[in-house]
Amino acid sequence: MTGTSTIGVIAIFVVDFLSLVYVSHLHQIDLTAAVGFATQVLFYPVSINIGLTIGVTALVARALGAGDRDRARRLAASGLVLSCLFSAVVASVVLIYSRQILSGLGAVGPLRDVAERFLQITLPANVAFAAGMVLSGILRAVGDARRAMYVTLAGGIVTGIIDPILIFGLHFGVYGAAISTVVSRLVFLGVGYWGAVRVHNLVGRPSVGALMDDLRPVMNIALPAMATNLATPVANSYVLHVFAKFGQAAIAATTVTDRVVPVAFGVIFALTGAVGPILGQNLGAGLLERVRRTLTTSFVMTAVYVLSVWFILWVCSSLIASLFDATAEARTYIEFFCTFGVSAWLFIGFLFVANASFNNLGYPILSLVFNWGRASLGTIPFVTIGAAYGGVEGGQLGIAFGAAIFGLSALATAYAVSGRLAKRHALP
Repeated sequence: MTGTSTIGVIAIFVVDFLSLVYVSHLHQIDLTAAVGFATQVLFYPVSINIGLTIGVTALVARALGAGDRDRARRLAASGLVLSCLFSAVVASVVLIYSRQILSGLGAVGPLRDVAERFLQITLPANVAFAAGMVLSGILRAVGDARRAMYVTLAGGIVTGIIDPILIFGLHFGVYGAAISTVVSRLVFLGVGYWGAVRVHNLVGRPSVGALMDDLRPVMNIALPAMATNLATPVANSYVLHVFAKFGQAAIAATTVTDRVVPVAFGVIFALTGAVGPILGQNLGAGLLERVRRTLTTSFVMTAVYVLSVWFILWVCSSLIASLFDATAEARTYIEFFCTFGVSAWLFIGFLFVANASFNNLGYPILSLVFNWGRASLGTIPFVTIGAAYGGVEGGQLGIAFGAAIFGLSALATAYAVSGRLAKRHALP
């Protein structure tokens, strides 16, 4: 599940990575910074989409694990409708207030105008993106990791082909990257529909009655998951606001590292997406020992992978800065992140795995607590103090310290939850 999901996830992240490389080679640092601001705003509707996907995937996986396929089809249909409705509302709100949001992040003048136009192109496609993500989650719920991979892989391949054509060939510049984002989201929807509906017939016919019945169970998981996922963009927005005070080089460097991280740690993103349905099915089947074993395997895999990638990023830090045509100041920030700042991802990885377990084992409120704890207490004071005394580099170290506190605490809590479920299951 993780291997196939990794391929699909990294395909998208690699395309985003290359897209920023193309934009950076337009040799205008303000365009790179503008993409960074726009991408940060896009994290908000995407976080909502992820929360909805978590809710639908968890319930469909449980129904399938309990052998109730009809209920799984009904939940899938209701979840798909809900995801379209929520994503449309969220995208509309963000689009209306995009200028104010960008100003709050620190974007001003022509840089803000470019970021705003970027959002005007990409945000309307959020509905298709949300539906495609839910359909991919349904495929993971049924255990079809290969077709779930096809959803993101197809979008990544298509975008990778048209990105340079739009940016350089048709001279659309930075807006070519926005158009390719729209195309990829439409491809997500098409491939997801083919796998979940045409191949597996796992999406029933939606109805108002079923939608009303399923609204509460879906939202019981999705709302805490949405709130949980919103913590990350809120924390990132605060970091971007703090770093914006150090100039465009700091924003450009942060934009680069934000593109490097998903590519470097795509396995962790994929692992947390893949482990959820596995935990959900084993919980539905009452196999609590497998739940605990899955947790242990996931935490060990996270630690080994992050340490390995950290070494690679340290070795390649100068190459990465050169690839993005970074200025001398931006290069300093990028190389520092690859050497020290990336350490945060060891603990963020633990937090991601723990959150996946909380969402799928019936304790979504814990995900909310830990993610917002890291976003607030684990980010604001550490980044503020770190940046005040050590500039951008100090802020990066602050992120790592905060992540360590909450990542290790979440790991311990995940084992406590699995132990509590095992005791409850053992009672007559």
